Amino acid sequence: MPVSLIPDRLYGRYTDLTPRLLADQGIRLLLCDLDYTLAPRSMERPDETLRAWLDVCRDAGVTVMILSNNRSTRRVETFCGELDIRYVGHAGKPSPKGYRQAMAVAGEMPEHTAMLGDKLLTDVLGAKRAGIAALMVEPLGGPVGIWNHVLHALQSPFKWIAKRRCKKNYEQIS
Repeated sequence: MPVSLIPDRLYGRYTDLTPRLLADQGIRLLLCDLDYTLAPRSMERPDETLRAWLDVCRDAGVTVMILSNNRSTRRVETFCGELDIRYVGHAGKPSPKGYRQAMAVAGEMPEHTAMLGDKLLTDVLGAKRAGIAALMVEPLGGPVGIWNHVLHALQSPFKWIAKRRCKKNYEQIS
């Protein structure tokens, strides 16, 4: 089965993704990358914007879980503990194993699950391999370090295609 690196939807930042948009797509479980998706790597603790967004998601019946490849469980545990949300650490993205584990924990099916992340080769590819919607955001805090600058530059053509597809689909609905 061929797998695409093109995200299903693009957003500027996680707060652009509303429970209404998720409901319109039938999403009840939102898996999120932590670093550069919900918080810059330099942010040690969750801020009020993230807390408020999670409250809105909860109130709308959307379960949010962290799916992280982070080598340090301390950072993920701290964030998730303070936010009172579950996580799958050492997820091994882009392997579908961590995605499946998160869906099993939440008791949700792939057709009602989406992944929100900032990287094509881990978040988007893993979501596609797991058979769930792949949502992408620009990295919070911007890419840090030469490798991340190169990686984000390489993502540009795929993001451009996704933007064109989303615009075309929107125009067909209007």
